[in-house]
Amino acid sequence: MKAILVKEPGGTEQLQLVDVKKPIPTEEEVLIKVKASAVNRADIVKRLGKYPNQPKENISLGLEASGIIEAVGSSNSKYKVGDEVCGLMAEGGYAEYAIIREDLIIPKPDNLSFIEAAAIPEVFMTAYQTLFWLGKLKKGEHVLIHAGGSGVGTAAIQLAKQAGAIVTVTAGSKEKLDFCKTLGADNLINYKEETFSDVILEKTENQGVDLILDFIGASYWEMNMKSIAVDGRIVLIGLLGGARVENFNLNHILAKRVQITGTLLNPRSNQYKADLVKDLVASSLNLFISGELRPIVDSTYQLNEVGKAHDYMQASKNIGKIVLKVN
Repeated sequence: MKAILVKEPGGTEQLQLVDVKKPIPTEEEVLIKVKASAVNRADIVKRLGKYPNQPKENISLGLEASGIIEAVGSSNSKYKVGDEVCGLMAEGGYAEYAIIREDLIIPKPDNLSFIEAAAIPEVFMTAYQTLFWLGKLKKGEHVLIHAGGSGVGTAAIQLAKQAGAIVTVTAGSKEKLDFCKTLGADNLINYKEETFSDVILEKTENQGVDLILDFIGASYWEMNMKSIAVDGRIVLIGLLGGARVENFNLNHILAKRVQITGTLLNPRSNQYKADLVKDLVASSLNLFISGELRPIVDSTYQLNEVGKAHDYMQASKNIGKIVLKVN
């Protein structure tokens, strides 16, 4: 079968379409014929050789995929050959065939295409985890979602609105903010033109927001501290703005009793991810079927155009997910 491997860490020229052996599912797994796979920033980090404990050559990419089950590893499986599914995986999604653990499978809603289904697992699991498991978001609370036009951002806006929250987003263009509004965002902040903490304090009568989902990190630290309410929670998901905060002042945390949680989904245990999938499916699968939740696909590329897809993501132009079509 064909698969994308990174010959050695580096630029997109290291992404190579090669022949590899078709994987064989174990008792807890299924083999799917991949129809689509989505691009994630973790793929770019791995391609650059900056992911923890990764191989130094022939690096496999792809954290999620959609497709049709071709083989099941157990005769007692609740799935059968021909079932249409999507799901999360540690690696291997950039390929014609891929392995998914049974407990990380999300049944594909019939009303969604394979391309749309491939845009569900990573971003909606991350958004659900950060909003509800870690962020403890409740109805009527105010959440600030940075990078509102990103894949996780577009998922988080929808989930937060379903939960009855007030949603403020930041993004770097009018186009992205206008799209966030169509998803239900209540307040829109262009971080290139406004100081978001000033807007937050104005919108909340100087009270601040209850929860912040932060993909940016160091460069937003001071403004996040100004924006967070007393007893507020900050969930750190990424470090696009750096990892080191100069003149770090612990007083900010004590004075407001702020809870700060950092998280990455992929390194979590299989059991943690399985429990998360179970929760997401129970609470949200019917909302995908009804159309009340929808995966946002920005653009699609053929598998052999993966370098262009990575370049596009690194340019931060996308609104929602970038998806690879696998023929």
